[in-house]
Amino acid sequence: MKIVIVGGVAAGMSAATRLRRLAEDAEIVVLEAGDHVSYANCGLPYYAGGVIEDREALLLQTPDSLASRFRLDVRVRNRVTAVDAEAHTLTVRDLRTGDEYAETYDRLVLSPGARPVVPPVPGIERALVLRDVADADRLVAAVAGAADGAADGAGRTGARSAVVIGGGFVGLEVVENLVRRGLAVTLVELADQVLPPLDPELAVRVRDELESHGVDVRTATQVSALTPTTARLADATGTEFGEVPADVVVAAVGVRPDTGLAVLAGAALGPRGGVLVDEDLRTSVPDVFAVGDAAVKRDAQAAPGEAEPYALIPLANLANRHGRHVADVILGRSGMRPSIGTAVVGVFGLTAAAVGRNEKRLRAEGRPYRVIHTHPSQHAGYYPGATPLALKLLVDPDTDLILGAQAVGQDGADKRIDVLATAITAGLTASDLADLELAYAPAYGSAKDPVNMLGYVADNLRTGRTRSVQWHELDGLVRDGATLVDVRTPAEHARGTVEIVAGDARSRALNVPLDELRARARNEIRAEAPVVVHCQVGQRGHTAARLLSQLGYDVRNLDGGYLTWRDATRSTTQTAAQASRESGPARPETGTMIGSAR
Repeated sequence: MKIVIVGGVAAGMSAATRLRRLAEDAEIVVLEAGDHVSYANCGLPYYAGGVIEDREALLLQTPDSLASRFRLDVRVRNRVTAVDAEAHTLTVRDLRTGDEYAETYDRLVLSPGARPVVPPVPGIERALVLRDVADADRLVAAVAGAADGAADGAGRTGARSAVVIGGGFVGLEVVENLVRRGLAVTLVELADQVLPPLDPELAVRVRDELESHGVDVRTATQVSALTPTTARLADATGTEFGEVPADVVVAAVGVRPDTGLAVLAGAALGPRGGVLVDEDLRTSVPDVFAVGDAAVKRDAQAAPGEAEPYALIPLANLANRHGRHVADVILGRSGMRPSIGTAVVGVFGLTAAAVGRNEKRLRAEGRPYRVIHTHPSQHAGYYPGATPLALKLLVDPDTDLILGAQAVGQDGADKRIDVLATAITAGLTASDLADLELAYAPAYGSAKDPVNMLGYVADNLRTGRTRSVQWHELDGLVRDGATLVDVRTPAEHARGTVEIVAGDARSRALNVPLDELRARARNEIRAEAPVVVHCQVGQRGHTAARLLSQLGYDVRNLDGGYLTWRDATRSTTQTAAQASRESGPARPETGTMIGSAR
């Protein structure tokens, strides 16, 4: 059997090496239009920032090393220009010589990846992207040699300012690494928050981290034009309001599947714009497969009965899984799990991670869901170095299955999202999390791990032992007559409490500390009206809600407590304040740009 693979990175090379391990007698040809194969594209931002000092460390294999170890015929700078699917023949151009030749195949695997999205604005031709090693080389050169080598007051040459367009995963990695290079960086994101895969109350913590390191974060903003040294900015309607310095510009808006070859082969495209494949990565054309970022993914979080259960998930882990699976299918095996979209990014000292659906998407899909916020320490609080996590769990209220999760923190966020991703894949319910036996020692976790705590809360909500309200539901409840009670200490209350503003009226939470609640409730809290209790993170609120409910009150606990309410309301006022500064008091709401991910 002769298998030709088009595209020699991630999915393509995983397919080629897996095929060889399983079939020594197969003829395997890999055609790659670029200069390199099997390189670490997720490391490109860190090479640009100097964290990875040795460029060669990114080049995991070469055509010669692959030929020696795996007996693969790997040809770089060879571009496929035509596909005759009926004749099982490709037309290939050698980019070094310009010559064209025909290449036959028995099975064809398309792994062209995705192409960066570049916004169509004047001057955008000088913007850089970061897709391959050559792009990273251009970015490093631009940082070193921008501004025509003009020296500043300290005698330094090169770039001093940068604009990064797009606040997704790759955009944030580029921002961090340009700051590391000493540049003054402006981040421009059309959505009203950074990192759109997170919900606003968690994304605001990422913005805080960026701004604490000097990044000028502009949300609900777009680049309207580039001059040789600046970027002009506009609001979502296109109304310009100023410009920022931009010796270097990087477009990290997102990616689109590279479907050109699939179209040439006559393959059908999916509803999300990628190549349509079945569960075994077969296209609509016989003997032609598509893998990696170019192909649509089976969406494990799709609603039951959804007509088009597909997703575009441009992540390296999934691309490598595709490569391994397509090799198995070609050799007679099958069966790949649908995708849940697990991702993580580091932003200076902070980690943000997510899996599955976020609340924004569930709301847009009109699907019912239950929300749980917690704010635990990543390990035992009495052990030195404990730092807080912000966790969010989204649960199907009918089945108790986990629909998605998010985590932000200095340490431990990736660990918890990996556990939750495993739970989703295994079909565990949210309540099942309470009974997971997870590794514990004071330096690594807590006797009640943050994942277990999510399970405790989920089980209490599932069984009705506790009822909760979300931060965005408070205004309506208070307007309808609910009493808001802060059960923290007077000192905590004085530092800040939930306050509902309706017109000129302000309703501030009544402070009745938990330890005094039993004695004071009858005299100070009306029993004829609903009650909402809150503490700092929700745990004392749960205890207070249980007590008041047994005293006959109609009571609910504010999910995630004061911290979640504070972060969520701050995320909305932050964007409004920026809009007011830039474009006046009125500004429409904006949608999100294409998500940027690895």
